[in-house]
Amino acid sequence: MHTEQTRSLNFDIHGRVTIRVDASAPAARQLQTMLACFATDKDSEGPADIVVDDRPELMPDAGLLEHELAYTENSVRFQADRVQVVRDGRQWRVHGPGELLTSVVPILDAAMVGQGAGMIHAATMAYRGHAIALPAAGGTGKTSTAAKLMRREGWSFMGDDWAFLADDATMLGYAKPMFIKPHHRDIYPHLFEGVRKPLVPSQLSQTVGRLTTVVHPFVIRYPRVADFSRRWSPEHRMVEPAAAFPGRKVTTSAPLAAAIYIERFEGSRSRLVERSRDWMVDRMLGNFHIEMAGFSQQVVTGLAATSVVPWREHFAAKGDVLTKSLDGRPCHLLQVPSAYSADEASDDIVKHLEQLLPSILDEQASGVGHSGAQS
Repeated sequence: MHTEQTRSLNFDIHGRVTIRVDASAPAARQLQTMLACFATDKDSEGPADIVVDDRPELMPDAGLLEHELAYTENSVRFQADRVQVVRDGRQWRVHGPGELLTSVVPILDAAMVGQGAGMIHAATMAYRGHAIALPAAGGTGKTSTAAKLMRREGWSFMGDDWAFLADDATMLGYAKPMFIKPHHRDIYPHLFEGVRKPLVPSQLSQTVGRLTTVVHPFVIRYPRVADFSRRWSPEHRMVEPAAAFPGRKVTTSAPLAAAIYIERFEGSRSRLVERSRDWMVDRMLGNFHIEMAGFSQQVVTGLAATSVVPWREHFAAKGDVLTKSLDGRPCHLLQVPSAYSADEASDDIVKHLEQLLPSILDEQASGVGHSGAQS
């Protein structure tokens, strides 16, 4: 029988999912930072939906998948990483001695899907009270675009990396800390003033980023080393949205107006193409999965391989939520030349958004429907 400890950190994800983290667990410090915008002093009524600690549960007669996984009907232990995930009805429990954010993210996604909201990888902004989703791969220019939009009237920040789309077409923001990199110097100059942690030159940023990706699965097993690495890595700085956008509003939820998928391509000029709802759902599903950390992907795969959360259940349920979210909302693909710098790309993205969005909002205000193009 698993019991939750009294001394804990509590988080409420938009009133849909609660997370309780044992404050003495090695994972507590990182999760406290990355879930800070959802922190609450109130204990949830009844058991939390997700419980995180470093006390694994017994798994009698567990099956084995080579040397990688041990599993039962409702639990999986990832042997090398010493992480255990238990699915117990609606509740999920994540146990391990290391940093557990990469374990918690896919579990949070699954728990939120069960409550009618799917997690997406996107920059999210509110414009004239309506949410705009800009799903994209990392390095496309999301963080630079957010900075430029926040300098304009009518815009507010929701998140630059993750968000949740609810099946009633409400965007639920996630204003976690932002990762500011050397090439953002000209776009966020106030974040580089005074004595700051040194960053590598922009031309070395990708090389250091690739090295960080390689060592990340090993570093997170040792929380103190991981915390030091995260805070002093020359690749980026962690910055709260309030510091990035001083005096500007953060919007926590808003009705979705449109989704514009942004990608780099090998063309010479940017182009905007209308796409169908189903096309956007597929891209959102794939983009979120591939943009998760490597171990997050392993968690999804391990849960599926042992039938704790089968592929069919996981992706079908999330796809259904996103389909309802996007129903009647215009969907577009915006392709930006790969040769553009982050500054140039974000300028082009902002230009296209300013041309596209007023007409979309005017149509929605007048009650004109939008069925979406067929891809």
